[in-house]
Amino acid sequence: MSAEPPVRRRRSPALKLHDGDATQTRERILDAAFRRLVAEGYAALSVRGIARDAGVNHVLINFHILSKDQLVIEVLDAVNQRLLARQASMYAGTGGFAQKWASARRFYEEDLESGFVRLQAELWAASLSNAELREKFLPRLLAWKKLVLGPVREAVAALEADGGSLPAPFTPEVIACWISEFWLGMEFADLLGVKEEQSQHRAALDAVQWLLESLDARAGDKAAPAARTRARSKP
Repeated sequence: MSAEPPVRRRRSPALKLHDGDATQTRERILDAAFRRLVAEGYAALSVRGIARDAGVNHVLINFHILSKDQLVIEVLDAVNQRLLARQASMYAGTGGFAQKWASARRFYEEDLESGFVRLQAELWAASLSNAELREKFLPRLLAWKKLVLGPVREAVAALEADGGSLPAPFTPEVIACWISEFWLGMEFADLLGVKEEQSQHRAALDAVQWLLESLDARAGDKAAPAARTRARSKP
């Protein structure tokens, strides 16, 4: 049997899966599995190919990580935890809602380029016919949806504090659902290279940007008189 050729990489992932320098066997295995998943996909994932890229005997993968599904989940966790922390830190930081939306858009472009979006899509697709993988994958996907809900609640609360309101059906949960599902659909369209959809996606993202800029402006207009009052009251 001829040797399996090394994977041809279509991009160089900028993501770090761990804090080390990939000198440990387990870290090398995770790095190699990530590159293979991004370049070839879940269906073509080969333990022997991963071992060859990692420079280890394939038996060691079975020793360190018991199964293919466990391996891909560990790869996902290594990336997912870092990116969720990045996103949560951005939302908790200073800046207006529009600025944070712009940051989320920039993060998405980075994640698309690095291969993380492809990684999630591969595991989503594989989960459709793999119940055990689906059970592990879904909580990690839902963590992103939960993360979106918090900032949406803050934006709605800011609108209401300014005297505005949304019709009763438009709850933070509904809006967060729209955003999450739109983003997932956009990810698949971008991965498939649906060019005619990309301008519409940008227009939709720009529309939300405009709404958030308007909300920030209203909050700023309301805060300015209060700041002037405080300044005049100082001795």
